[in-house]
Amino acid sequence: MNSIEDIQNEIIEEFGILGDDKESTIYYIMELGAQLDEFPENERIDENIIKGCQSKVWLTTKEENDRIIYLADSNTDITKGLISLLMRVLSGRKPQEILNAQLDFIDKIGMGNIIGSQRSNGLAAMIKQMKLYALAYQAKQNV
Repeated sequence: MNSIEDIQNEIIEEFGILGDDKESTIYYIMELGAQLDEFPENERIDENIIKGCQSKVWLTTKEENDRIIYLADSNTDITKGLISLLMRVLSGRKPQEILNAQLDFIDKIGMGNIIGSQRSNGLAAMIKQMKLYALAYQAKQNV
């Protein structure tokens, strides 16, 4: 598995190809969301909704070999694409890796300029929730 840094660099390269074409960039983000695995219908519950997002974003996890696997979905295509980017970087990692991750790809691809302040707040809420899950798994492993 590539390192978190390697995956972030891949994402930066992919978005670099799109240049400053905002429309193409948004379309690409929506395409990424369309590639997410099917989210279990029974997990579409209020407890799994990320607070602080304008759109509905459901996030849950499972553990495999001491690694966290994220499952997510959203009711909007752009937000679904944003969570898919975060999952690409963080899913399948050990809790400590997730907690230590500096997600600098977000700034390097100019995501704030692409999605605006409301979605930027939602993106921050997604990251926070993913790191909270990692913290909970880490605490459970250290018991």
